[in-house]
Amino acid sequence: MGKGGGGEDAVMLPLFETKEARFRGAYKVFAFTVFVGIFFIWVYRLTHIPRAGEQGRWAWIGMFMAELCFGLYWILTQSCRFKVVYNHPFKERLSNRYKDKLPSVDIFVCTADPKMEQPTMVINTVLSVMSYNYPPEKLGVYLSDDGGSDLTFYALIEASNFSKHWIPFCKKFNVEPRSPGAYFSQQIDVHDIKYAQEWLAIKKLYKQMENRIDLAIEMGEIPKEIRDQHKGFSEWNSKVTKQDHQSIVKIMIDGRDENAVDIYGGQLPTLVYMAREKRLQWSHNFKAGAMNALVELAGIGGYGAALYCGTGCLHRRESLYGKVYSKDYGGELNVEARINADKTVNELEEVSKFLANCSYEKDTQWGKKMGLIYGCPVEDVVTGLAIQCRGWKSLYYNPNRKAFLGVAPTTLDVVLVQQKRWSEGMFQIFFSKYCPFTYGHGKIKLGAQMGYCMYLLWAPISFPTLYYVIVPPLCLFHGISLFPQVESIWFWPFAYVFVARNACSIAETLNCGDTLKAWWNGQRIWLIRRTTSYFFGFIDTISRQLGLSETTFAITTKVVIEDVLKRYEEEVIEFGSSTIMVTIIAALALLHIFCLIGGIKKIFLDLEFIKLDQLILQVILSLLLVMINIPVYQALFIRNDEGRIPSSILFKSVVLVSLAGLIPIV
Repeated sequence: MGKGGGGEDAVMLPLFETKEARFRGAYKVFAFTVFVGIFFIWVYRLTHIPRAGEQGRWAWIGMFMAELCFGLYWILTQSCRFKVVYNHPFKERLSNRYKDKLPSVDIFVCTADPKMEQPTMVINTVLSVMSYNYPPEKLGVYLSDDGGSDLTFYALIEASNFSKHWIPFCKKFNVEPRSPGAYFSQQIDVHDIKYAQEWLAIKKLYKQMENRIDLAIEMGEIPKEIRDQHKGFSEWNSKVTKQDHQSIVKIMIDGRDENAVDIYGGQLPTLVYMAREKRLQWSHNFKAGAMNALVELAGIGGYGAALYCGTGCLHRRESLYGKVYSKDYGGELNVEARINADKTVNELEEVSKFLANCSYEKDTQWGKKMGLIYGCPVEDVVTGLAIQCRGWKSLYYNPNRKAFLGVAPTTLDVVLVQQKRWSEGMFQIFFSKYCPFTYGHGKIKLGAQMGYCMYLLWAPISFPTLYYVIVPPLCLFHGISLFPQVESIWFWPFAYVFVARNACSIAETLNCGDTLKAWWNGQRIWLIRRTTSYFFGFIDTISRQLGLSETTFAITTKVVIEDVLKRYEEEVIEFGSSTIMVTIIAALALLHIFCLIGGIKKIFLDLEFIKLDQLILQVILSLLLVMINIPVYQALFIRNDEGRIPSSILFKSVVLVSLAGLIPIV
């Protein structure tokens, strides 16, 4: 490669570079010292087991089992830290190399329920991706409506019309963010008169569109005069339901059409609405089925790459089609767009409906070796594993300007349901033929197998966590020591592992740009997830393995209530429900404070000062648990807003804690 970077040599410059994170050698030494500490904790547990008949013997053995699980799980987590790399792309080289020969790109947007995922929010996503700084004639946007809702279809019609104004406005003034809802909700300091005039005009158009969509949603139906304006509404009749309807495919904007232009004559990207067929007698395979219908449909649309799988994922189409990577594959971008120029819009729609039928995938490899894998609530994880085991490599890229932004749950109840689904789905993968240690053996590196299992074992790690937050506080309440005395040499492995592990966690948090407060909040939600969502994810997975239940898919609501959003922005946890998971959270919080008070009473008021040295680590553990649960106590006893914990939960929790206090420690 010649110097100066000009001519043909410049063409061959890499499009990205990968750099290994600094201080990995030092981290490996640090990790080794932590492992030594963990090893000595195991040795201490095995060499100091209470004698048969001595109080606390089985509690001690349980502590050893919990710490053994924690240690082994910690080893799995190190696979993600031993070889940290950062990828840096060179976008200008991409433009220089391919110029007007950039590949066609398909963008998939998914929605499932207009009540839980507001159509206005969905079309904001659609409009933002339609406005990408990419050649519009090579951009295809596909909306998969798994709810088959005419309200979502109507919202997309409105978005297709508004895009003729929004896209040129974005490009003219380099607007960021390109979601109109997010853009118009922020404060804009306007100095350019021309920009101000256009800003007001576009905002007025957006608000008018938003009001029309909201009115239709409020009415629960599309007015007849609007239905008569678009033939697509003929697909909906009294027999169409969310779970039983025919394939619906409508090309809203045909990117091949020279007349598909914005208000200034600029080409518009292709925009397609798709609701795959659903019949009660056919399994629809949840989101994976919707994604596969989009992959099939996009091939008809004529775009040569798949974009968006799971959340913010980019895929080469060949990898999703089940192709095994080989060294003969050059890795160059496929710049030849396969456009069906000889087919009309109506012909494409009819062919695409066939691809979205329930029966299309029967006796095919779709959902097995092609597309997203079926049979798992976390189809993205298992599909990614299958793709990598076919020889494809994946890269992680986290740009300074966030590439993908979504709507996070604002209530604890929704967070826990979402986390339960994830932990359940990933634990199912561990039990399936796709377990990384067996399916990935010889196909991906051992470190990658361990990295996958770090997530797949979220569910079972709930048991040692529950043991550690229940048994030591109860033993403190009964005056039973489970840890070494401070003056003992065995105290130091516990102290070192605790301090080193948390110091490293804090350093990682700060390095990611977060604060100490964010780290502390992370520890809180980590504990809540492990003692609720992951626990029930484990129970449901085992129940499914025994044939006692079937996999379900819980849609995460994205409807935002004003009062809830206000508390969310003030960092106040939204409990506000009477679910069993909230009951567990409240019961554990009460158990911790009751045991801490009981333990301190036993030490000081009962004049058993000699036990302070023996119980100090349990006192510290219980104190930390109480501090983590401060928001729970506030929700139980202080708050009076709608997000507080209901009094019925308080009553149940008191009963549970009272019963726990009666359990004998053996």
